[in-house]
Amino acid sequence: MEATEKVRMLQALYAGALADSVLRLGNEGVLEKVTQQKKFEQLRGGKMRAAQFGIKSTEEVFTNLSDLMGCANWTISKNDDGKGFTATATKCMLCAMAKKLGAPSPCFIYCLDPMEGMIKGLEEKASFDVQSSLYESGACRVAVTTEAEL
Repeated sequence: MEATEKVRMLQALYAGALADSVLRLGNEGVLEKVTQQKKFEQLRGGKMRAAQFGIKSTEEVFTNLSDLMGCANWTISKNDDGKGFTATATKCMLCAMAKKLGAPSPCFIYCLDPMEGMIKGLEEKASFDVQSSLYESGACRVAVTTEAEL
């Protein structure tokens, strides 16, 4: 088995384990509570998490994680003023697996909240506005506004 094939298999196994955990947390009625607790942790540890992944810019939060996890197909469109961007994903392995299992949305606990933590860890005053999630609509769309030009 080639290395790229092994990585793809591990990515699928990881996404499957996350989808299964969302199903179980949802079934136990604690998903919302755990998501809120995890968001607080993600916001506190975002700078450290970004460093662990070698992420140095707010855009890299989307592009690097997309490459590493092989999950969502994030694309970046820069704002006209150069102070931010919109990230859009139209496919996500984790979201698709959760839907097939009949699980609740995994978007915030495992993707969007960790990304927000890393972005705000890199740039404290950045805004992170989830305009839509792939679980509820045809695309996941996040607007990020920064003070510095990208």
